[in-house]
Amino acid sequence: MKRLLKPLPLIALVLAPVPALLPMAAAQAEEAEKPKPVYPPIQKTEMQTPAFDLALRADTQTLAHLSPKGNAVFDFVPAGREAERAADGYVHIGDIHIRLKTAGQNGEKSDWQDFSSAHARKQIAALTGGKGVLAAADITASMGSGIPLRVERRWVNEDGVLVLRFTLVNTGDAAVEIGGLGMPMVFDNIILDRDLDSAHAQASFVDPYIGRDAGYLQVTRLNGEGPALLVLPEKGTPLEAYRPILQQGWAPKSDIFTDKSPRSQVSEGFYDWTVASKGFAEKEWAKAGQQWNEPTSFTLAPGESRTIGLRFVTAPNIRAIEDTLVAQKRPVAVGIPGYVVPTDQTASLFLKTPSKVAKIESFPEGSLTATPEKSGAYKSGGGWARYQIKASGWGQARLTVTYADGQKQTVSYYITKPLEQVMADLGHFTTTDQWFEGKGDPFHRSPAILSYDREDNKILTQDGRVWVSGMSDEGGAGSWVAAAIKQLDNPNPEEVAKLERLVNETVLGTLQVKDGPQAGAVKKSIFYYDPVAFPNYYDPKINWKNWTAWSKKDSDDLGRSYNYPHVAIGHWVLYRLARDNAGLVKQHDWKFYLEWAYHTTVAMMRDAPYYAEFGQMEGDIFVDILKDLKREGMTAEATEMEGLMKQRADHWRSMKYPFGSEMAWDSTGQPEVYAWMRYFGFQPQADETREVILGYDPTIPSWGYNGNARRYWDFLYGGKVSRIERQIHHYGSALNAVPLFDAYRQNPADLHLLRVAYGGMMGGITNIDQKGFGSAAFHSWPDMMKWDAITGDYGMGFYGHAITAASYMVNDPQFGWLGFGGDLTTKGKQVNLTPKDGARRRLFIAPAGLWVTLEAGRIQSASYDAATGKVALTLDPATATDPAARLLFQTTTAGGRTYATDTGTADRDGYAIPLGGNPTVVTLTPR
Repeated sequence: MKRLLKPLPLIALVLAPVPALLPMAAAQAEEAEKPKPVYPPIQKTEMQTPAFDLALRADTQTLAHLSPKGNAVFDFVPAGREAERAADGYVHIGDIHIRLKTAGQNGEKSDWQDFSSAHARKQIAALTGGKGVLAAADITASMGSGIPLRVERRWVNEDGVLVLRFTLVNTGDAAVEIGGLGMPMVFDNIILDRDLDSAHAQASFVDPYIGRDAGYLQVTRLNGEGPALLVLPEKGTPLEAYRPILQQGWAPKSDIFTDKSPRSQVSEGFYDWTVASKGFAEKEWAKAGQQWNEPTSFTLAPGESRTIGLRFVTAPNIRAIEDTLVAQKRPVAVGIPGYVVPTDQTASLFLKTPSKVAKIESFPEGSLTATPEKSGAYKSGGGWARYQIKASGWGQARLTVTYADGQKQTVSYYITKPLEQVMADLGHFTTTDQWFEGKGDPFHRSPAILSYDREDNKILTQDGRVWVSGMSDEGGAGSWVAAAIKQLDNPNPEEVAKLERLVNETVLGTLQVKDGPQAGAVKKSIFYYDPVAFPNYYDPKINWKNWTAWSKKDSDDLGRSYNYPHVAIGHWVLYRLARDNAGLVKQHDWKFYLEWAYHTTVAMMRDAPYYAEFGQMEGDIFVDILKDLKREGMTAEATEMEGLMKQRADHWRSMKYPFGSEMAWDSTGQPEVYAWMRYFGFQPQADETREVILGYDPTIPSWGYNGNARRYWDFLYGGKVSRIERQIHHYGSALNAVPLFDAYRQNPADLHLLRVAYGGMMGGITNIDQKGFGSAAFHSWPDMMKWDAITGDYGMGFYGHAITAASYMVNDPQFGWLGFGGDLTTKGKQVNLTPKDGARRRLFIAPAGLWVTLEAGRIQSASYDAATGKVALTLDPATATDPAARLLFQTTTAGGRTYATDTGTADRDGYAIPLGGNPTVVTLTPR
């Protein structure tokens, strides 16, 4: 979601949108205008290990510097801010948070008590070292008075690996239960005061695998370049939870596990590697949804001790993270096609572990079954074990793998309905529950598909962020965009009829200028705040005093380019349906809608030129519109549009990191930038864009983080709970999958691309509940762990899912034949796949580099002869709206063989194939 009214300097991009946050935003902006204070330098002790150049603060022995060996320009931790973060209340790597309770004489335990090494620092006592010890100290004095433990910390160079260890010793005469144990993980994710070039060169992102004993953190550079930092657990140090360290001043006064660094749009903040979390689950998280892992505690008897530790290693690049984990003797899990499993599909889980698997359990019981495959059933390489995963039920589930050495690994899954049903649910919900048709609406929103509140089960006709109720600006356009793009591959006649009404009666002429010199331009919102014109309309329970309550003038502003792709999608979908299906679209012919898609594109460049300099969410739509203009022979329109888009592409080509937006950093613009780099043949820039995406879009054994494109501020603009918080599967997940899929089809040897892309594409389905409501995103903080109750900008992500839904046949040298999006079987050289991807219109056969797409009709099954390269497609029988199929295919890999079809009539770069009452078989033969 984008929100600013006009271009602003970076500092003004700090929090500004929510009533409760406005004073803080104003204070931050005002503070930024003052001369920056000068802080005394921090005394540090420089050290080295084979992998790192590092430094510890001389007074606290916390980590002050951590660079890959020989690369002093880059630092994984915010070393440049060490002086300004030196005071009490700032956490660093090397600090510790402990929540505990003690047993009294009668056996009753005390209330939970909190102790923090960073809250009010005291002089620590140095300890004598030992083999490999870089620094050691008793830090008990800094933990706070009354702690019944001795806390020792050691930094160790153990056989070349940097290790941080804490030893907790019960020094009292009563047992101590530790229900909260966290180690702050402070890495340089602060973008404040950095332009895009410096941010990409200097800052890092952190993604967690919250997988207990197999858990880890991966710290990747914004530019996607290596090395990547991995934080790995020692024995007894599970990553049970990933607890946000709240900003001091925003947290309850009793909370001492805080940090003074401001969380904002330019800084996500820091988190605790949380080893034990029962104490939080009983208090702050008591009303939350299911946690990633079962919260636990442990007890130290008098005189008993426990040591926990973390190891810091580097992977040479992002793609080598799993190989590095294997080399470090960590349990590694790889899910194919990922960790979102529809109940009609079979997934695979590959495990490579130093200890044998003792048992695999499912929670909820029976929701997941993991059946081991015999090694001869697939091509196994290097000790991987393969399990078939079947799912039943719906929602979150997890597998717990217990190893012979006692370690436990959890893998988090999300179970959905069959995707065909998910598509139907979404289409029905948006066009019924969210359908707004009321006479006398003063803002002329009838008919419309408006935002929806799932908690209150009502349409949001009013919101203090006016765009949420105004059909535009992502948070208001999301629902009707989802309803529209759903029809592309899964049209329903009743839903299409409503879409036609929405576009022709409400978009054209109300949301979009229909006539005159600004025809095609799009407003920021058609709902606005005008108490003079409508004195009795506005809900007095809503705060209308914020900048978010736009006036009519502000809402009528045509200058925000991000609004234009939404409208273009509505026109383009109706064009495609009118062109390729029979009897679905009735109000206008196909040319009418394609022309309006074109007008919308031109208007964006004419009336919203500033933000058009940036990549737009769903900006891929412009590429499709241009291609269709060319296919239809609309040469004048295509020439004009291509010239306008070339200006943007040339601008991006001249920049090192052309991924700017109205935000300081964003994961929105990269997909469109990539698309135009590819279209105009600027492959080096496309490759760089791809690598940057991989820097913030990981593959991790969790449905939530796998393919989850980083985003943490958009709950402010389109969520019911508005706060800075890592969002799970916000629209960036599915949108950033679009270029990664394209990149994979260019290079099928790079399975990492396909895994990340499929994770993001399928992540965008988890937002849809059992009735069809689509949430803006999932609240990942452990005090919530649930979907936001407002639809918000969900539709932007569903667009990414809808245009990339496909099945993939892959023959991987390590894992053998794999099916993404469908059930795959092999018999000799014959490989068969039954698509179940929810569209059944796109298929990629990786060994042949063959990309097959249908714009009408559906693929029932496909077979590939690995010996000859021949492909047989079995298409569904004809339907009333699909009497013929429209088939396109191309070879996407360099040097790949071209294919020819045995049937069909040439039509607009593809083939029209009549369908009958029985399935039709189409054979594609390599030349």
